[in-house]
Amino acid sequence: MSKNRWKKLTSAHVVRKLFIIFCFLVLLFVAFNYFLIPLYVNAGGIETVPSVVGMAYDDAHHVLDSLGFEARKGDVRLDRDHPAGIVIIQNPVAGDSVKKGRRVYLTVSGGELLVSVPSIKGRTLRDARFALEKEGLRLGAIEYAASDQFPENTVIEQKVGAGAKVKRDVYVSVVVSQGSVAQKIAVPDVTGKTLAEASAIFQAAGLAVGNITYVPSADLLPNTIVDQYPRVGEMVATGQKVDLFVVQGAEKQKETLEN
Repeated sequence: MSKNRWKKLTSAHVVRKLFIIFCFLVLLFVAFNYFLIPLYVNAGGIETVPSVVGMAYDDAHHVLDSLGFEARKGDVRLDRDHPAGIVIIQNPVAGDSVKKGRRVYLTVSGGELLVSVPSIKGRTLRDARFALEKEGLRLGAIEYAASDQFPENTVIEQKVGAGAKVKRDVYVSVVVSQGSVAQKIAVPDVTGKTLAEASAIFQAAGLAVGNITYVPSADLLPNTIVDQYPRVGEMVATGQKVDLFVVQGAEKQKETLEN
């Protein structure tokens, strides 16, 4: 036999062997993928994964356990839409068909992020607002009160105590100092007085007439004061202007009717 013919026969033999090995591997893959693995997976039975999203973790664990699944707690994530302890994600998802006894990983809500209320007592309103906003909170209603301890326009009380844990965007109301009581004047009552009488009373008390708003009235005489701001008895600084609401004179009532 010639040398070239021997080489050709040897090469053909190698190719045939490689082809046989390749076919064997393909058949082995098909057997494993479509027969052996499904047979193994289905040996314990197949179950459809139920939906446990929205349940408390303990309830979800009980449901999965009763169906032969193994519940496992995964991550805990902050979530403002779900209370703490509620399942928000599951893997495998609901509706998947899996082997009985499969582990189901549950991601649980840690609730909404809580922030600590800063101490704003003794701060100016501007500083108090900045300190609250820095923590994601808001400045709420502002009340005023005289104080010998705190300078004027500083916070003397906060309605939500420092260190309290609250949700973001909560409003924190405050009481702000109007300054020393000794330096304040109680606003006198001038309702029912004339504008001239009110002006004299304010001047004697160290106050002044502020904006005047005319209002119609069929029962009271013109230039009679029917309301005032700041209110009666409110403590204000010397020189404070008091806005008045006064009954229109005949001329003003005529103008109002014509307009």
